Amino acid sequence: MKRLDYPFNEKQIRELRVGDMVLISGKLFTGRDAVHKYLHEGGKSPVDFNNQIIYHCGPVVLEKKGKYEVMAAGPTTSIREEPYQWEVMRDHGIVGVIGKGGMGPKTLEGCKKYGCVYFHAIGGAAQVLAEKIKSVDNVYLKEKFGSPEAIWELSVEEFPVVVTMDSHGGSLHSVVEQESTKNLKKSLKK
Repeated sequence: MKRLDYPFNEKQIRELRVGDMVLISGKLFTGRDAVHKYLHEGGKSPVDFNNQIIYHCGPVVLEKKGKYEVMAAGPTTSIREEPYQWEVMRDHGIVGVIGKGGMGPKTLEGCKKYGCVYFHAIGGAAQVLAEKIKSVDNVYLKEKFGSPEAIWELSVEEFPVVVTMDSHGGSLHSVVEQESTKNLKKSLKK
């Protein structure tokens, strides 16, 4: 198990390889469809994403006595961000993306070119992942996009992920797709 502690940087990220299990401690920012589209279309980011990690997540957040508490924080399907993700990497300097289901060739090329990795978080474990969130430090664009699509600034401790796309062109998703296609062809010949 590898550790990735805030502040993050490109050198740390370029050392990670497909298959590495990683515990992230520090800061994460959530960002889903609305945020990616907004940034892609030239919207002004309310935060500096340089050397940050974006988590494809629409957390369930409750406000209690003037403080926010995350009740569930599972990953959302990342492929929806494929049209925008590489440009967000390029234009905003992010070094990591967390989600589920993988991403496509544009994102993989962006990972190589801009020194970024795609981390897979465990789907179906929203409450367990929420326990790794120690605080909500801020929220941005909530009025514009609503709670699930807002940018939530989170402090996490030992948030578990697996590298499934790295900055060297490695993609576990491509390997699985190739193996699945090969096995399907074998099965159809029988």
